[in-house]
Amino acid sequence: MTELGAVFRPQLPPERLRALARLADETELSELWLWEDCFREGGVSTAAAALAWTERVRVGMGLLPVPLRNVALTAMEAASLHRMFPGRAVLAVGHGVQDWMGQVGARAESPLTLLREHLLALRALLRGERLTTEGRYVTLDDVALDWPPAGPVPVLAGATGPRSLRLSGEAADGTVLTCVTSPDGVRRARRLIDEGRRAAHRTDPHEVVVYLLTATGPDAEARVRAELAAEGAGSVPGLGAAGDAAAVAEAVGRLAEAGADTVILQPTADEPDPEGFVRFTAREVRPLVK
Repeated sequence: MTELGAVFRPQLPPERLRALARLADETELSELWLWEDCFREGGVSTAAAALAWTERVRVGMGLLPVPLRNVALTAMEAASLHRMFPGRAVLAVGHGVQDWMGQVGARAESPLTLLREHLLALRALLRGERLTTEGRYVTLDDVALDWPPAGPVPVLAGATGPRSLRLSGEAADGTVLTCVTSPDGVRRARRLIDEGRRAAHRTDPHEVVVYLLTATGPDAEARVRAELAAEGAGSVPGLGAAGDAAAVAEAVGRLAEAGADTVILQPTADEPDPEGFVRFTAREVRPLVK
């Protein structure tokens, strides 16, 4: 069965998170995802709060930009969350938006190299290994977590381009795709991810998470089209979902058929009723998704 979730967009102030997280829990939504967009809300702090306020919903951090974070800190925070809330924190890392990274003096000359080094070190630390490595960007000298997670912690990578997708297949445990990924785009991504997996001789599961820009209500189509146009994807076919629960579930099904394991409904930035969007996702769309 396809997992279904929703995004708490960082255009909302942090003080709105508590009510929405509790609502996601109460309505039995599978996953609630948070973004660490510059310069809005911290991904780990909001995830920790959402996990503490809830009992069952999984909370995704999608994604943490690796140029902003020392890998040891990422590992410490991820391990702490998994020890306090076993199996409920979903960890995803990525390049980050390069313009934002430039604004804070963290733009890497080779984002792909940085992501590779970060992924390999992060996964090793979360496995409880003691690590010494000296790469172009990641340097660790006899580092191990005192409190590693009690069990496996999958690390997902955000990826868009062919090289990043191959790297995700090679070095991550799953991939997060943006809302400008059509069903055909999911199929292409799966092929590239599988190329990376074959190159690394990996046969373990690899989850693909896809955001789906979604709106319901009388102006749903216009809101979705306007946001896709602002993203430069207004003419790309097969993007977004607008309408009632049946229309949204059909769009989710197309992504699942193309290879998505989890679909996260992403409200438009101007969503007038975030609580209503969570209820719509959990109570109306979820029963229709196979």
